[in-house]
Amino acid sequence: MKYQDNIESIAALKPDYLGFIFYEKTPRHFDTKIPDISDNIKKTGVFVNAEIGTIVEKVNEFKLDAVQLHGEESPYFCSILRSTSLLSRPIEIIKVFSVKEGFNFEVLEPYENVCDYYLFDTKGKLPGGNGYTFDWSLLNDYPSTKPFFLSGGIGIDQIEAIKTFQKSDASKYCYAIDVNSKFETEPGLKNSSILREFINKLHNKKTMNYNVDDKGYYGEFGGAFIPEMLYPNVEELRQNYLKVMAEPEFQKEFDKLLKDYVGRPSPLYFAKRLSEKYNTKIYLKREDLNHTGAHKINNTIGQILMAKRLGKTRIIAETGAGQHGVATATVCALMGMECIVYMGEIDIARQAPNVARMKMLGAKVVPALSGSRTLKDATNEAIRDWINNPVNTHYIIGSAIGPHPYPDMVTRFQAVISEEIKWQLREQEGRENPDYVVACIGGGSNAAGTYYHYLHEPDVGIIAVEAAGLGIDSGESAATSVLGKEGIIHGCKTLLMQTKDGQITEPYSISAGLDYPGVGPMHAHLSKTGRAEFLSITDSDAMEAGLELSKLEGIIPAIETSHAFAIFKHKTFKPDDVVVMSLSGRGDKDLQNYIDYFKI
Repeated sequence: MKYQDNIESIAALKPDYLGFIFYEKTPRHFDTKIPDISDNIKKTGVFVNAEIGTIVEKVNEFKLDAVQLHGEESPYFCSILRSTSLLSRPIEIIKVFSVKEGFNFEVLEPYENVCDYYLFDTKGKLPGGNGYTFDWSLLNDYPSTKPFFLSGGIGIDQIEAIKTFQKSDASKYCYAIDVNSKFETEPGLKNSSILREFINKLHNKKTMNYNVDDKGYYGEFGGAFIPEMLYPNVEELRQNYLKVMAEPEFQKEFDKLLKDYVGRPSPLYFAKRLSEKYNTKIYLKREDLNHTGAHKINNTIGQILMAKRLGKTRIIAETGAGQHGVATATVCALMGMECIVYMGEIDIARQAPNVARMKMLGAKVVPALSGSRTLKDATNEAIRDWINNPVNTHYIIGSAIGPHPYPDMVTRFQAVISEEIKWQLREQEGRENPDYVVACIGGGSNAAGTYYHYLHEPDVGIIAVEAAGLGIDSGESAATSVLGKEGIIHGCKTLLMQTKDGQITEPYSISAGLDYPGVGPMHAHLSKTGRAEFLSITDSDAMEAGLELSKLEGIIPAIETSHAFAIFKHKTFKPDDVVVMSLSGRGDKDLQNYIDYFKI
């Protein structure tokens, strides 16, 4: 393992060991810090002909539980390491042997009493990570009773071979399967989706994968359906986004801006009066306290840094409620880049404060005058702009929608939300997993970030709250999970409100941010598989819920967020349930809407 966020995502799969290579002549060399991971996972340092003092230093510094010796370390060396009093903790010693035809198992005998495990790898030019397997039948001659790790180019295509090996005499003392290079997108960067699939298949678990696959699909939803003119832009992004995000310097700059500029971590607030009223434990993830007043800034910070590294000089964006437009204008001002924001004419009128903020920040706000003159049409205009300016322009999509890799990239930048919830909840409740995570859904970026670290935690219920407008059957709604059918919009296959002949149905919601005829492909997958429970909330219920939160907790939420709070009128939770709600934005931008609705 090499990169912090990747370490955390792989640790979530609950492996027995995670390896960190302290050998400088490999691209997998580990030179950062190990994030907090479960004590049940043994942190393993990998060394090649290192000095005893170096190994002791790393064990003590990184609190390693095991060392893997991948060089020509002698039995005497192992015995000294085993007995030294300089170690701050007891460690397991794993001695590696490279195996090829004619391997002499007699070389193991001197090591029998000075190490805990053997690891059998493929003989290659370099120590480890060669991506090739050896003939496992050679282990039929294994003379020892010491447990061993089986390694060497093991990938998902070896599942049946592993199961066959497990039935053979050679596997009698096989303690663990060591996987590495076949699950990497680049040295040290593991593909968690493929690794999860490997684990599930190895254990015959037929579990669903809710992350994007290597073709850009969440189940049957996703992909990249784009004009030929946009192919170079989207392909450039697809080939580079994971590599760029994994770079230590990128992660360092991203984290620093989230902390010093955005103001993260956002608090996880126990809503005492709201909890008392609904007889359950309600926590609010306060994304409204971020700079610019919503979750949108998490993604725009990430994407502006991505655009810079890809050499882009001009930024375009779409916005509905205006929060994404403000966040984009903000980061463009921060980085000194040109900014054009497309916004539906109707949304410009009902979100006037945010339009003024964008202009103050130096952005050009362009009205979308076609169609329903809302978010869908603003997105159309932004895509037209991108087609006409493909070389120097980066399109910062604000939601978990669009052609691959946008839904996954946006989700990863927003995943800081659920990452923080886990450790904040551990501090307050003594556990990382709530009983439910709840978020409102339009395209779904705040929801994607809120759900991300809980997608594969079956004990965590996921609740998605969409806009029913004047009612699901009123003809004035945006309840995509109920009214949507499979279709293609804005570059991806998803659930989409449309007529029988495939024409997009105009959505309606009092909330500009939820007034969208589709939903992100990840959420379409969550809906179709039943992983998430979708609830549809009307305008009136949402507005009442927003007013209630204001009076009970002194927090005026965005109308988008108010939809999520309305679920307590429709769903009963147990008294000891822990319900975490994404308070995705503050209500400043919607004040006039509240005034008009309640005649304040």
